[in-house]
Amino acid sequence: MNRASLEKRPDEVAAMFDGVAPRYDVVNDVLSLGQTHRWRRLVVQAVGAEPGQRVLDLAAGTGTSSEPYADNGIDVVACDFSLGMLTVGKRRRPDIDFVAGDATNLPFADNSFDASTISFGLRNVNEPRKALEEMLRVTKPGGRLVIAEFSQPTVALWRNLYTEYLMRALPAIAEKVSSNPDAYVYLAESIRAWPNQDELAAWITGSGWGEVAYRNLNGGIVAIHRAVKPGGTPRPTAAPAARARLRRRSTRAVN
Repeated sequence: MNRASLEKRPDEVAAMFDGVAPRYDVVNDVLSLGQTHRWRRLVVQAVGAEPGQRVLDLAAGTGTSSEPYADNGIDVVACDFSLGMLTVGKRRRPDIDFVAGDATNLPFADNSFDASTISFGLRNVNEPRKALEEMLRVTKPGGRLVIAEFSQPTVALWRNLYTEYLMRALPAIAEKVSSNPDAYVYLAESIRAWPNQDELAAWITGSGWGEVAYRNLNGGIVAIHRAVKPGGTPRPTAAPAARARLRRRSTRAVN
């Protein structure tokens, strides 16, 4: 696989991630200039899970995004379609429940989780809107959705510089630190081809989620989208004024 589009073959994408699994987390830290730790921390805060609750961490890979939940006594299920990633994760964290699964056909019952989250994986799903519907299905009424995904910088000059980094500098760095640099060419192209913040927010709303909002990080390089499954009483996770902002428009950024 050397070109990215929204028409992805799951077997090819899974094989690609299998191949980079052993050094995937280290390479990500290098390519993100160390920002992955901050992004993961903000996702955990947005999910706002508590002990006794159950969280689905989709596209969890080796489980680095799942670890903060497990470390805080939260029942987390790390789900991914790459067996190579899951094998690496299970070897490192045998206490976490790693499950192989397709994001478009999740192996879980309806209303199974208090929250569902996916970080930097939705763009690798061949039918992302179907994955959003599946996450809605397995989340309890009133439960939360949190998505972290690469997006589009909001300033034109910064957006141009970022595109240059993705298509030129990132593959060059990957050549030195990864055993499969072609995989990172694909990842760079998948970021460039991905919809912007407002388009993704519209997808989430169209999939049946309510109270959809997003927050830009690093000038829009990354956006954290949040939503609530209708039909329940969500647990407050923000001050009243912030909650009011969340309800106004599905495409409004919350800073």
